[in-house]
Amino acid sequence: MSDIIKVGMADLKTCVSPNGITTLGLGSCVGIALRDPNSKIGGLAHIMLPDSTAIKNSSNVAKFADTGIDELVKQVVALGARRSAVVAKIAGGAMMFQFSGQSATMNVGNNNVQAVKKKLGELKIPILAEDTGLNFGRTVIFYPENGDFVIKAVGKPEYKI
Repeated sequence: MSDIIKVGMADLKTCVSPNGITTLGLGSCVGIALRDPNSKIGGLAHIMLPDSTAIKNSSNVAKFADTGIDELVKQVVALGARRSAVVAKIAGGAMMFQFSGQSATMNVGNNNVQAVKKKLGELKIPILAEDTGLNFGRTVIFYPENGDFVIKAVGKPEYKI
């Protein structure tokens, strides 16, 4: 029997198949699922902001795309994932609220998605699939066993990427 491990906001966790990992309430936040398809070791980060250097006292590495992804990679490798085999799937980054005259810099969701893509690119981790943007929140469940990233959203059918 497998367990589903819960990841909080500004948090990250790892697991080994057959266990899965879930996080709730990805609005402007982004969920980054990493997996080594060979070892079936994976992890999930729920990041809130794009850049740790823009905030003072940013000691929670999981809160930011730049530091959270580094830490997630470190933890899946420590569990036995082969670094060169790690692949990613991402979800979230919605624009939950839009205001008249709102500048692009105020679109936290898009900024988060762009920061995640930039960091994964720097680390040469391919993004196999994504479900990002739009204007609705998501809950996700990730299964390192087969790489399924299940997306749930209110009023929409459940689907996987």
